[in-house]
Amino acid sequence: MIELFTSPEAWAALLTLTALEIVLGIDNVIFLSVIVSRIPPHQATRARQIGLALALVFRILLLSILVWLIGLTAPVLTVKEFAFSWRDIILTGGGLFLIAKATHEIHGEVEARESEAGAKPKPGAFFWVIVQIIVIDMVFSLDSIITAIGMAQDLEIMIAAVIIACIIMYVSSGPVARFVAEHPTTKMLALAFLVLIGVALVADGFHFHIPRGYIYFAIAFSAAVEMFNVLAKRNRSKTAR
Repeated sequence: MIELFTSPEAWAALLTLTALEIVLGIDNVIFLSVIVSRIPPHQATRARQIGLALALVFRILLLSILVWLIGLTAPVLTVKEFAFSWRDIILTGGGLFLIAKATHEIHGEVEARESEAGAKPKPGAFFWVIVQIIVIDMVFSLDSIITAIGMAQDLEIMIAAVIIACIIMYVSSGPVARFVAEHPTTKMLALAFLVLIGVALVADGFHFHIPRGYIYFAIAFSAAVEMFNVLAKRNRSKTAR
């Protein structure tokens, strides 16, 4: 253990893996920001805290059972020339869930905004939000940790990187969620990102890997354009006043 603190290779692995975990956690933060916008602010804070705590628990739990996790990549189902592992099945199911959820939310934003303007949250909304967070946390945790296993050999480094990344996700999730709630156009953009991420997960499940760099570049570029749009709208409002 002491050797890890004095090893440059260990520190390099920690920094690299932490950066990777943060990038992979963008998906989770976007999903959390969108999903909690449907419930009251005090419940949204609790839901974010529970969701990110679950993300940390799932990641550490998966890291502690590496042998079982690696076994998830073994084929369990063959359809014609495609051999699916449990990982493929989970990623495909999670991707379809994201696509369905994002599409449903987009439909609600486009068609039902007037009818929902004065509507109160349903009694079981908080519970349903937590269930959805658990489902998608499992998918993102699996994808993230399998990537981490391929990059580092020491369990301590992987756990440290996951904890640091989750802390950063927790700090950033609040401002992101508030920004999404205050700007409806950014929520629509976030939902479009979720559809894109869902398609990438389904593609991974069918052994067609879409480089994540392309997806994250598209997200960063679109977010930058939307940020300029928000600033321009704010300046027009100031000028009008």
